[in-house]
Amino acid sequence: MPLAVAALAGRRPPRCVWVNEAGGLTFEVDDDPRVIVKWAPARSNLDLAAERVRLEWAVGYTKVPRVLGHGTDLEGEWLALSALPGRSAVDPRWVRAPRAAVRAIGRGLRQLHEELPVGDCPFSWSAEIRVAGARHRAARGRLEPARWHPVHRPLSVADALERIGRPPPVDRLVVCHGDPCAPNTLLTDDGAVSGHVDVGAMGAADRWSDLAVATWATEWNYGTGWEGELLDAYGVPEDPARSAYYRLLWDLGP
Repeated sequence: MPLAVAALAGRRPPRCVWVNEAGGLTFEVDDDPRVIVKWAPARSNLDLAAERVRLEWAVGYTKVPRVLGHGTDLEGEWLALSALPGRSAVDPRWVRAPRAAVRAIGRGLRQLHEELPVGDCPFSWSAEIRVAGARHRAARGRLEPARWHPVHRPLSVADALERIGRPPPVDRLVVCHGDPCAPNTLLTDDGAVSGHVDVGAMGAADRWSDLAVATWATEWNYGTGWEGELLDAYGVPEDPARSAYYRLLWDLGP
């Protein structure tokens, strides 16, 4: 238990509800109302300060957690948030009902894109910025093809960088979630979207930056055959070229 989380919880026992690949932990603290505490270890690539400022901006427009506190210590960084109702779209209840979950994710993503004002967004998640980041990591030997999706592993780093250096024209500029994988959409028991979490990469970008990964994630979480359902619920036809581009860019990203 990180010391900061224990201090924030006090006498209320925190429960770890999520562990990510970078060592970040998410805790639920029973209270009235409930509180969520995210914690990132020191020297990780997790930037909870970036998420804090995005949440503080987005909360005035759409359903995201409200920031209650933020801080750092020698162990790491923490972010305390109000808890949204509902459960993650990868909760066992929704894994058993994949069609309802996938369609809800599509509707929720469209709602997010419609509600957040792209003209007022102070953050960018553009292909150009992300390509520059990938080139920076490549120059430092931090791109690892062995960790990419199997469809991308035959590519060399040079080939992958060459491909992402030619982004397709923007289909529609929106404020993207930035990490639209299924766990980051919350659903109430009736299948309604109650909000979105983990918005540390939120910024203005082509909507396919989100759609390409959201549809890809349906395969990881529910099995094959659900991409079309998500796009139908969102209200957009398939776009194989943009999907392929933004999936490769995702694999090369932080």
